[in-house]
Amino acid sequence: MKFYFAPMEGLTGYIYRNAHKTFFDSIDKYFSPFIIANQIDGFKTRDLKDILPENNQGLVLIPQLLTNNAKDFTYTSKKIKNMGYTEINLNLGCPSGTVVSKNRGSGFLAKKEELDTFLEEIFSQAITKISIKTRIGKDQPEEFYDLINIFNKYPIEELIIHPRIQKDFYKNKPNMKIFKDALTLSKNPVCYNGDIFTAKDYTEFCDDFPSVNTLMLGRGLIMNPALVYGVKNVTKLEKVVLKEFHDKVYNDYNDIMSGERNVLFKMKELWFYMINVFTDNEKYSKKIKKAQRLSDYDEAVSRLFKEQEIV
Repeated sequence: MKFYFAPMEGLTGYIYRNAHKTFFDSIDKYFSPFIIANQIDGFKTRDLKDILPENNQGLVLIPQLLTNNAKDFTYTSKKIKNMGYTEINLNLGCPSGTVVSKNRGSGFLAKKEELDTFLEEIFSQAITKISIKTRIGKDQPEEFYDLINIFNKYPIEELIIHPRIQKDFYKNKPNMKIFKDALTLSKNPVCYNGDIFTAKDYTEFCDDFPSVNTLMLGRGLIMNPALVYGVKNVTKLEKVVLKEFHDKVYNDYNDIMSGERNVLFKMKELWFYMINVFTDNEKYSKKIKKAQRLSDYDEAVSRLFKEQEIV
């Protein structure tokens, strides 16, 4: 089985990726949070730093682009290739309202003719290999059957399918019937993404879909960064290792960010997920959320690791 780390905006940037690689070396490919492709402004400083090869040494990173404009995609692809990258991922999965309202991400799935024209142009001028991360539709799961006919026209490096529609966001259950059909219908390699949070989830998925050999995990890995490492090595997350991992992320953010508030914001985003691996975590979660100074944050986190155990 190959394992990919899904991109999560604000969470899985190069600081996080490097720490994860250091402590839980188990991921075949990391995907960058999306970069909005354009021909005018170039890269934002934040986006450029995130994909600079020198900030991603020793790991395989796939830059992800968000756009519905073929010329923007091609222009930005050339700049990314010049950095040494050989694959780019197209985001057709983001369910965010601000993204969808511009017919980007999973909003682009509702514009089938435009999507087909867009794909024809970017593949005819392919600068690198192109993989696609997609949902199964915008409003109805059955939209996928038209979408797969479009995808099958093109030599997609990998079709990463999150079997929810845009309107689901992350609610409801993934539509495994549609995913099962996708395995039969797709002419391109398929990767599964969605709701694998535990080793038990992984085992059950493998039992149900023995032909699938590539998985992308996101929220489950943020919650338990040792999830894939544990699956591969039949081990559980150790509290001392999680503390060391946390400290590296925390200290590295402190090194590059100015102001306590910015560091606190980053760490609180991580704890929204990571807190769930601890026993009796509610009061500690509240203290972390309420922390306005790093000293308050340090105390709350120290007590959590001292007083509670990993579930």
